[in-house]
Amino acid sequence: MAYLIYFLFIIIIPLWAQMKVKGTFVKFSKVPNSKYRTGAEVAREVLNANSLYNVAVEEGRGFLSDHYDPRSKTVRLSPENYHGQSIAAAAVAAHECGHAIQDAEKYAFLRFRHALVPVANIGSNFSWVLILMGVLFQMSGMLLLGIIFMASAVLFQVITLPVEFNASNRAMDQVVSLGLIGNSEERDAKKVLNAAALTYVAAAAVAVLELLRLVLIFTGMNRSDE
Repeated sequence: MAYLIYFLFIIIIPLWAQMKVKGTFVKFSKVPNSKYRTGAEVAREVLNANSLYNVAVEEGRGFLSDHYDPRSKTVRLSPENYHGQSIAAAAVAAHECGHAIQDAEKYAFLRFRHALVPVANIGSNFSWVLILMGVLFQMSGMLLLGIIFMASAVLFQVITLPVEFNASNRAMDQVVSLGLIGNSEERDAKKVLNAAALTYVAAAAVAVLELLRLVLIFTGMNRSDE
């Protein structure tokens, strides 16, 4: 019964976070910003204000596919945010520009996250194979190796949190100081960014919980061998 509750818990948390961000985004994507600037225009103004003329702003594909690509130095906005003149579009566009500013300033957590990418990819791809083999065949050494690989992926999730929160703080500073949204719209813009942050918090929380569960399995396996 305890395991059933646990698995329901780790499934419900991410689903709730996704519903929250989609609901908040849909709500404020229908509210035009008082400056009537599109997300693309907001992004370009923020980048120019920070002398990031070399960073391009492009229209991406897919719903809420917004991201900053540090390899090509490009802010890609989903169609609804690239063309939209909503509070949500302005907030999301500024947030992605926050990542571009982090990149330009060599923000420590962002650089650390980039360095972790190859290790995290290996960890997420191979950890479960090792973990399943360790559990099925009662091989504690194999399980421990899987946990170590998984820990690298979990660390990536945790390091993502300060990166995202910092980008959101930078976004709010930019849109307010540059007058890209009205004073009365700051609260709504923060709601959009806070909802988006929930998805990262939920992902990190679930990853940490699952890692702790596996550590408990490992310690229990070792005790039974004694």
